[in-house]
Amino acid sequence: MKIMNHHSYFNYKHGELFCEGVCISEVARRVGTPFYLYSYNSLMGNYRKLAHAFSKLSPLICYSLKANGNLTLSKILATEGAGADILSGGELYKALQAGFSPGKIVFAGPGKNEKEIEYALKENVFMLNVESASELKLIEKTAQRLNRKARVSLRLNPDVEVETHRYITTGKKENKFGISFSQAKKLYEKIAKSRIIKPVGVHIHIGSQITSPVPYIKALEKAGELFDSLKEKGLNLQYIDIGGGFGISYEKGKPPLDIEELAKKIYPLLKKREAKLIIEPGRFLVGPAGLLITRVLYKKRGGEKTFIIVDAGMNDLIRPSLYGAYHQIKKLKEPGKTKPSEVVDVVGPLCETGDFFALGRSLPETLEGEYLALMDAGAYSFSMSSVYNARPRPPEVLVKEDRWWIIRERETYQDLIRGEVIPDELFSSSRNSSDSSARTFPIVSPSQQGKKETGYKGFSQ
Repeated sequence: MKIMNHHSYFNYKHGELFCEGVCISEVARRVGTPFYLYSYNSLMGNYRKLAHAFSKLSPLICYSLKANGNLTLSKILATEGAGADILSGGELYKALQAGFSPGKIVFAGPGKNEKEIEYALKENVFMLNVESASELKLIEKTAQRLNRKARVSLRLNPDVEVETHRYITTGKKENKFGISFSQAKKLYEKIAKSRIIKPVGVHIHIGSQITSPVPYIKALEKAGELFDSLKEKGLNLQYIDIGGGFGISYEKGKPPLDIEELAKKIYPLLKKREAKLIIEPGRFLVGPAGLLITRVLYKKRGGEKTFIIVDAGMNDLIRPSLYGAYHQIKKLKEPGKTKPSEVVDVVGPLCETGDFFALGRSLPETLEGEYLALMDAGAYSFSMSSVYNARPRPPEVLVKEDRWWIIRERETYQDLIRGEVIPDELFSSSRNSSDSSARTFPIVSPSQQGKKETGYKGFSQ
């Protein structure tokens, strides 16, 4: 089976950066910037590489929707046979809309509320990954009320050290996630006596952007011992869910997690227990498949620094500001071999010092009006975007071979105020007041802008 390097779907041809068979500059001219661009074949290649690596274990691969919940991307994976890893009622709704089978959906997260639990039980999702004794109690109460059985795994906190950003480590005892092993034993014993709760396995998820198999093996060995002792006590456990967090290569020279090595090392640990495997990849599948395309608005020299000011901002892609994350930046026009490099800060248009994509980065000489691509931006990018500074969120585009489609439209100014309501009573009292000093200004909707206002006198000329 031929597995291509993930960046092989983004190549320079005829002096232009292409995604598969499409010239990205052409899309930029048609769609405007900023926008997200995804490669269909990169996404499929990543999924098949993962499925191939773990094929001896026939895993249930549950795509982590938090990485990127776009319906089209989700549907591509659902059609390929993937399940979904979800963290909210909203993600359950999106997963079902995208066509994931409820029997392949696992629901994680430390703060599920009663409505979300009820929704999951009514839709008959495969499994709830439970994170506390209180949550387990609420699941049991809700299932009883609905006259349903609830399939659960307890999320264990294995307390293993992971080399990643402290915001995205989840398997240490000081993290909010999971249950200690001693508490888990007691809870599983309670579950064994329940007629409503059905235990199906154990769950671990130790963090995100992990590039070594070592912490997975350590966590899995610990979880495996508990799995064994619970089975000895008569619990019919079948699944070990090792979560996701498989790291990708954001920087040249920093390799991703070797997925084949991980699969090879965990195989004997699963096989001897006759346990079925669940994995929850997100970034590994969609991260390398996406780019953020932006245009240079201005080039500004200030003191000893050169700033490249682009039209995308931290509201579109917050990872560099939030995690100090690194994204390679490429020009859509292939830089000539003789062109000099320059050290620049690539920054956005927002009113925040933290609004940057690269600081002190050496890039080929970049001019105003040129397009730039932020690489490996498919995961935790659009899904963490916001409308801060009242900036509508960008569109998303999918490329497959020599065709492309807009799979999410650019938001409009009208979208920014959708759902907002200005109560008339707030302003009618001051208009009717006999106090002549009370003054109000009209509230003008975008559709009324430019129309003549009636019944408003305002300040005298």
